[in-house]
Amino acid sequence: MPVLNSHLKAPMTTERTLQQQVHERLVKAILQGALKPHEPLPSSRELSEQFGVSRNTVVLVYQRLVDDGYLTPVPRRGHFINEQYIKQQLSLRGDTRTASLFEPEQNAGIWEKRFAIRPTAWQNITKPANWRDYPYPFIYGQVIPDKISAARWRDCSRFAGTSRHVAAWVTDQVDSDDPILVEQILTQILPGRGIKASPEEVIVTVGAQNAIYLVACLLTQASTVVGIESPGYVDAFNIFRSTGASLKPLRIDASGLVLGQQLDGCDLIYVTPSHQAPTSVTLGLDRRLKLIEQARADDFLILEDDYEHELNYLGAPHAALKSYDNADRVIHVGSLTKTLFPGLRLGFIVAPRAVISELRALRRLMYRHPSALDQRAMAIFIAEGHLDGHIRRARTQLAAKWSLMLNEISRRMPEIYCRETSGGSSLWLTLPKGVESWTVQKEAARRGVLIEPGDVHFLGDLPERRSIRAGFAAIDKDKIATGIGLLAEAIAASRQ
Repeated sequence: MPVLNSHLKAPMTTERTLQQQVHERLVKAILQGALKPHEPLPSSRELSEQFGVSRNTVVLVYQRLVDDGYLTPVPRRGHFINEQYIKQQLSLRGDTRTASLFEPEQNAGIWEKRFAIRPTAWQNITKPANWRDYPYPFIYGQVIPDKISAARWRDCSRFAGTSRHVAAWVTDQVDSDDPILVEQILTQILPGRGIKASPEEVIVTVGAQNAIYLVACLLTQASTVVGIESPGYVDAFNIFRSTGASLKPLRIDASGLVLGQQLDGCDLIYVTPSHQAPTSVTLGLDRRLKLIEQARADDFLILEDDYEHELNYLGAPHAALKSYDNADRVIHVGSLTKTLFPGLRLGFIVAPRAVISELRALRRLMYRHPSALDQRAMAIFIAEGHLDGHIRRARTQLAAKWSLMLNEISRRMPEIYCRETSGGSSLWLTLPKGVESWTVQKEAARRGVLIEPGDVHFLGDLPERRSIRAGFAAIDKDKIATGIGLLAEAIAASRQ
């Protein structure tokens, strides 16, 4: 079949299995009319020779195409196109567009004047999509895939897809969460943070950022004053901006959020106590207790974003703010996937029942519930101890990188001020006077080093232009020393 040959020429790739690629190309050929319905497809032996794959691979593909309705097997004649199925597909693929009855409207502003908000005008963290191409990516929020965890996740995903679990995710869960995942959060995740809760006090979200967005939509509006750390989490800035809330920048120091009078007038305080975003400093126990006390005295609420809770390298992690809350003033947000696979996007909220009830109703209007299949796979992953195993491996690897980063920065760049931390996956650096972060960023990029200028993390019109964040989760340990040396060269070049 000469027409079919065009679908066979492209070489196979390593991104998918041979079976998947043969299947994909045959489906494309069928839907594009490259195969005639009255002629049999090549035999499995012929097609295996044309594709350069085993005959068994083609046999399995043919069987899948029969199961899916693309092909009809005819004894002693071979496989033929299912004409009825193809006719249905072609009728759906027809061009249903009609000629316009009106002249084109020459109004370029038809949409612009109707936008209620303009998120594109707000500053955001920018990270190049090709960050992997940089030999020395000191970038935050990305990880080196853990092969053991990836294999365990595949196993759990396959098990979640079996008939034993299919009823848990194949139907619409409306506003519910996977009960097994909720149980694992209650029994395996929260105890390590000192939190006790009931199933009615937990909701699963599409990552921690989505959790913040849900809370912001529920609790903030134009009359709400939100106190937020500066420097702080940029996406949180923009989430609260989207609700119309007024943002009040709150100063931090070496011990995290500074308490006292600067919190006056706030209705809600957004805080990152475990490892402050972006400086990675930890809010001490004394301040945690005083913050809870001040919330009660001044009648404000606290949104605790407890990301990177597990990544402590000096001593055990602190108990969460929520664990000290006996007045129901703290909403706790956590991530199940940030240190695992950031692309999975699973998080949770712990809050009083009344709050969770409203959040559940609000989430239903947005997307009903996170993927039920991913929830069940994560429940299995946690129950079998794989998440705990991953965190222990990650903590060991990141601790070694953290120590190396501190030593190399001290040795090669003694004029750089580095915030002291007890953990996390990044360091917050202040450049010498007269050196700006964006100039350093450009000089570093020329040397294959990727760093993040820190000005975007500050609220207000006069951001600090001498700060950079250097993440170390996405860079190989054996490249850190060379990368820091090149960064030192970039800083020196920025002075000239």
